[in-house]
Amino acid sequence: MAALTRFTKPSSLSLSNISRAFYFYSSSSADVAHHNPHPQIHHLTRKDPKDRNVQWVFLGCPGVGKGTYASRLSKFLGVPHIATGDLVREELASSGPMSHQLAEIVNQGKLVSDEIIFNLLSKRLEAGEAKGESGFILDGFPRTVKQAEILEGVADIDLVVNLKLREDVLLEKCLGRRMCSQCGGNFNVASINVKGENGNPAISMAPLLPPSHCMSKLITRADDTEEVVKARLRVYNEKSRPVEDFYRGQGKLLEFDLPGGIPESWPKLLEALNLDDYEEKQSAAA
Repeated sequence: MAALTRFTKPSSLSLSNISRAFYFYSSSSADVAHHNPHPQIHHLTRKDPKDRNVQWVFLGCPGVGKGTYASRLSKFLGVPHIATGDLVREELASSGPMSHQLAEIVNQGKLVSDEIIFNLLSKRLEAGEAKGESGFILDGFPRTVKQAEILEGVADIDLVVNLKLREDVLLEKCLGRRMCSQCGGNFNVASINVKGENGNPAISMAPLLPPSHCMSKLITRADDTEEVVKARLRVYNEKSRPVEDFYRGQGKLLEFDLPGGIPESWPKLLEALNLDDYEEKQSAAA
């Protein structure tokens, strides 16, 4: 695969920039319903993935593995991984002024409002900027076209990775998710073996089990019930699919069908991102 072309240095993501962009788009008449369904196709160059200033977005249905792969790439490239889902859960755990409102929204499988999400994201980016963070990988945001348009006003998103997985596998995967109540680690007890049929390939995913000292402390998230997971998938299909079209129209979307669990998918994802030889070159340079 040919090397990716380096992009220009990204703009500052200060709290004031995001706040101005949010209120501009909130008061604008442009909305999802008025978004051009046939956007002009733009052929854009992409930033070199070895550049620490990458500004990437991970899309995909709830439970597809955005956090897992975004977190791995974050460590691989040395850039921060910002998951809006984690920001929401941190706010819930903080017993802050928004915690009760957020608990009701999350437990019903509904989307958190743009205003709340931008509030949480703004605080996280401002804190990162103060620490001198370079670039980011966003996970779980944007989820609507309006959010994507606001983000375009303050960031130079150069690549959007859309992770895809069959819905029946997604449901089984979500219902197997567990978290350690002590260390906060995320695990999965589901052992998935789906036969290939109707043109769909077979998929096998081994469970991601915790160490022995976490086994007795596993809990299930309140929003990981079959009813809530199905509701979240419906909401995603209704509200977030247009985001894929938004970035596809700009030539920024990379579609990636997960072939299985981490052992099967990780090396293929690195290859798709032109990073399969990155670690080898780093070792040679050292």
